[in-house]
Amino acid sequence: MVGLTRVVQGRGWEFHGERGSAGFTAVARAFCDSGEVGLEKDGLGAAWGESGCPFGNPVRFKEPIAQLKVVPVAGTKGKGSTCTFAESILRSCGFRTGLFTSPHLMDVRERFRLDGLDISEDKFIRYFWWCWNKLKDKTGDDVPMPAYFRFLALLAFKIFSDEKVDVAVLEVGLGGKYDATNVVKAPVVCGISSLGYDHMEILGNTLGEIAGEKAGILKKGVPAYTVPQPEEAMSVLMRRASELGVSLQVVQPLDPQKLEDQPLGLHGEHQYMNAGLAVALANTWLEKQGHLDRIHAKHSETLPHQFIKGLSSARLQGRAQIVPDLQVNSENDKDGNSSLVFYLDGAHSPESMETCARWFVHVTNNDRIQLGSSKQPHADRNSRKILLFNCMTARDPQRLLPRLLDTCAQNGIHFEQALFVPNQSQYNKLGSLASPPSEREEIDLSWQLSLQRVWESLPHNNDGCSKLHCETVFSCQHLFSYVEFYENDAGLNGANSRRASSVFESLPLAIQWLRETAQQNQTTQFQVLVTGSLHLVGDVLRLLRK
Repeated sequence: MVGLTRVVQGRGWEFHGERGSAGFTAVARAFCDSGEVGLEKDGLGAAWGESGCPFGNPVRFKEPIAQLKVVPVAGTKGKGSTCTFAESILRSCGFRTGLFTSPHLMDVRERFRLDGLDISEDKFIRYFWWCWNKLKDKTGDDVPMPAYFRFLALLAFKIFSDEKVDVAVLEVGLGGKYDATNVVKAPVVCGISSLGYDHMEILGNTLGEIAGEKAGILKKGVPAYTVPQPEEAMSVLMRRASELGVSLQVVQPLDPQKLEDQPLGLHGEHQYMNAGLAVALANTWLEKQGHLDRIHAKHSETLPHQFIKGLSSARLQGRAQIVPDLQVNSENDKDGNSSLVFYLDGAHSPESMETCARWFVHVTNNDRIQLGSSKQPHADRNSRKILLFNCMTARDPQRLLPRLLDTCAQNGIHFEQALFVPNQSQYNKLGSLASPPSEREEIDLSWQLSLQRVWESLPHNNDGCSKLHCETVFSCQHLFSYVEFYENDAGLNGANSRRASSVFESLPLAIQWLRETAQQNQTTQFQVLVTGSLHLVGDVLRLLRK
């Protein structure tokens, strides 16, 4: 029997679902990238009214927030990874942890982790409706409902407070000073990860302006750490720290030797920088809370074993993640080799594009060595690199794609095909009862076509470009003839490979094309780099796991 279905609407976002049922589905719309764009300028307090609290009695909600032992981390790159490392370390030390990150890839519950696990559906629904109903009672024309990211920040505070976590690690949104997470007046310790150019329409056009926004999380008397920064950014951070009387310490990348031969749980050389910051934050939290007696190191030159365990067991989807396509590989690769492998990284700034490219070069070079090993059954298997890309319209592809292509080319990696697709995710499923609209909507591919034009204009991507590839948008009717064309294309096995690009009208069609191509070319391993948007990465993961 179908229960009461409620539709909750407010300020550009919606939540659909049956109240109190496992079929509840959260749907966030109309926000560029992770839903935070445009949410910071008036701060969380503006949506809370004069009392500064949305739930009537300010003491009733502000006191639980003040009692939380919070570790906020701001930054442009690596803040989510740093938070993940820090939470995993403190959990390995025996503490009950809460972790708030953004955006989510497949399910909104990913943003709220308790003891390393996504919050359960039942708990999420219960806390959601508590917050929603309290807000609904106290808001109106003069005091509107909080926007999407602010609501989720409120929800995180409610969850972590009621669940009585020992520590709440918070990934700050796109800025810092006016971010919804920045209502905590006295965090235990603050962190600022690597800074770069991103969300410039909100944060400013220079590194100094961006750093000024990020430095807004610093608090008087609260220890703070950052990583090596460009001089323009570092000078702003240091000046703000000095004004607050804060000793802002710069930590270096973690020395791998301190891990006793254990790998980091998050892959990529850049993660040693994030791990170094996380170690400093976790160690200071333990010191400030009087818990240093809980940690023990075997040797002075290594980390405590709880830190090593936390760093090596940390997990965060969509960042330097390698996923073989089980559908193709289960059919073609009984010997354990992978015909179709996706390399997923949600890089979406120029600096992170370069980092992503270096990671892709490193892991595919290792794969190439393994493929050429005499121990491998497919020692003669070829490998082909394909780019699957989309980015939000707020990004500048002229700053993203050249960094990616040049870094790969400088290290001997060349893409034989670039696929441009629209994002798939409009309905982010929480339960099992919700589904996307049944009617097929008109698809605007003008942005994907513009991305393709940028790609084709790049210096390293012009030679011998096939006009068929460059000018065709692929839909269902083109798909199978195109697979056959690609199979017979001289570029697949010949030395005179033609650089090519295509726009697909949907991501499922692109995945279908990749699978058909891999199935019809079983002596070739297709290595697909998925990047440009965390939303795209989440969409690919969702499709691969169906």
